[in-house]
Amino acid sequence: MLKRLLIALLALAGVAAGTSLGFWQWGRAQQRTALHEAIASRGALPPLSAADLKAAGEGADLLHRAIVLRGEWVAANTVFLDNRQMHGVPGFYVVTPLRLEAGQGVVLVQRGWAQRNFSRRDALPPVQTPAGTVEVRGRLAPPPAKLYAFDTEEKGPIRQNLDLARFRAETGLALLPLSVQQVGPSSEGLSRAWPRPASGAEKNIGYAFQWWALAALIAILYVWFQFVQPRRQARRP
Repeated sequence: MLKRLLIALLALAGVAAGTSLGFWQWGRAQQRTALHEAIASRGALPPLSAADLKAAGEGADLLHRAIVLRGEWVAANTVFLDNRQMHGVPGFYVVTPLRLEAGQGVVLVQRGWAQRNFSRRDALPPVQTPAGTVEVRGRLAPPPAKLYAFDTEEKGPIRQNLDLARFRAETGLALLPLSVQQVGPSSEGLSRAWPRPASGAEKNIGYAFQWWALAALIAILYVWFQFVQPRRQARRP
């Protein structure tokens, strides 16, 4: 009797855990979907300007909004972020500060991707940086994702990562606390076929059904071995 009770409790715990984890993953999927839809709706809003950034203030959440900026490239401080891929090909994300017109600060712009020289790893790709005033169309985006690297301060044009606060102190530029990802057709030796952010909800939905399937399997096995099979054996002559 005690053994049957223990088996029942374990089966109940397994079913409850699987069901609960399934609903938790389902909830995560709904959150991710809502966030993805919010990002898409922000991208459809009219483009911001440098004046809009200044008026919004530092604490404003403007990520993923379209933006149009005018200014001059600070070409001497261009950084080539290594080990970045586009369509499965390794290369660099090219990042250049843009000094905005009318003294409105400096913005770090992710200008695009360039393939690396595989025979000379220290060679810089042939990227053109126009002089004078330029107009940059893009979207407000988080800084480039950080890759694993030793916690040492990186210097020079080729780097693994770029820390905004350290870069601001290193260059003395009045960098705004945001980053712009330039969009548009390929130009200046750069490709801008940025990967589109996916919601990731599909994985959570898959995990949810896996947990629910496990809970159903535990319930089926419990009923089979504790009720169905004993009754079938009892009926045999």
